[in-house]
Amino acid sequence: MNLTPLLDDSPTLRALQDTVDEWIRTVGVRYFSPLTNMAILAEETGEVARLMARMYGDQSFKKGENPDALADELADLLWVLTAIANQTGVDLTEAFRRNIEKKTARDADRHASNPKLHDNNTQQR
Repeated sequence: MNLTPLLDDSPTLRALQDTVDEWIRTVGVRYFSPLTNMAILAEETGEVARLMARMYGDQSFKKGENPDALADELADLLWVLTAIANQTGVDLTEAFRRNIEKKTARDADRHASNPKLHDNNTQQR
């Protein structure tokens, strides 16, 4: 199996989709059903939410929880999202391009004129 595209500094979305597909077909044997992948997507989203609540919200970590797990959980989320795109015929490169165009047209003035986004008391990244 060739994982070289993902070992590059910045793989394209196409390389990501190809690598996930190759891994699933060789190591994973076959794709799970779309419904199973949707359930896995929900579970992984919950894991990210749990970590975010502990890292940036008001919850504290429980004994034994790994505070460094966010990157791995986000990668799991990206993995299953990519698998769903593959099995439903979605080209993430094209979908992302169209989505950015839609957001740009829709929100060109909306965010710039939102006083809440210019308030110095709001939390920044």
